[in-house]
Amino acid sequence: MYALESLSGRLRRGLGCSLVLGLSLPLLAVAAPSSSVAAIQAVQPGAGIVATLSNLKTLSRWAYPEAAVAVHSGPTQRSRVLGHLKLLTGEGQAQPYLALRSYSVGSSKWILVPVPGRPNGLKGWVPAHALGEMHVTRDHLRIDRETLQATLYRGARQIWNAPAGVGRPALPTPAGHFYVIEKLIAIGSPIYGPYALGTSAYAPTLSEWPGGGVVGVHGTNEPQLIPGRPSHGCIRLRDAAMARLWQIINVGTPIEIV
Repeated sequence: MYALESLSGRLRRGLGCSLVLGLSLPLLAVAAPSSSVAAIQAVQPGAGIVATLSNLKTLSRWAYPEAAVAVHSGPTQRSRVLGHLKLLTGEGQAQPYLALRSYSVGSSKWILVPVPGRPNGLKGWVPAHALGEMHVTRDHLRIDRETLQATLYRGARQIWNAPAGVGRPALPTPAGHFYVIEKLIAIGSPIYGPYALGTSAYAPTLSEWPGGGVVGVHGTNEPQLIPGRPSHGCIRLRDAAMARLWQIINVGTPIEIV
């Protein structure tokens, strides 16, 4: 089995452009899911301000961490530690984090971020100062496992679409909300085609991605299997479609798998 080459050897970073967003820009909303609100109220009943930073479709914010700080279950240092921010991905690139919502009380400000890994869907709070300057994207990538279609939207407008290959029934591609962690150029790895995207999604058991966990979006040396369900959990595209997607998608772009 082939593997994507390591960054130090045969991978190099594909840089996508992004807009830098100052934190003074208007926020999307002041509502949060009940679980997040409950965690906040347990710490500061009615005292803080909750604001949505990303709607994961038409406007989302992301940042690189400044330090490998602890990720907490609530917006307080006294809450349970869920893990730590990572500075680098498994391929040696800077690790981005989506900024889902914020909680502010007095001079204290916390940001809710997704925590990539198993199980999928874990989220936690970090101090706002642990994240660098915010970037914004208005794109989102939708993967439909029933119709076997991948579609990139900019705002509400479709800007790219292609047939896709997803996980076989015994090794399914997981459903949920994820995002693009890194853009990779694969050299000497025909199983992945010329380009690949690392995502925050993890297969329930394994995938063909190096290390057997991450759900990647990549090209293929078996285009005849697309559209279909040939993979171990990764999302496969024909090479030409993958090359076009790689050119127009940016790190931090939300991914919805349905």
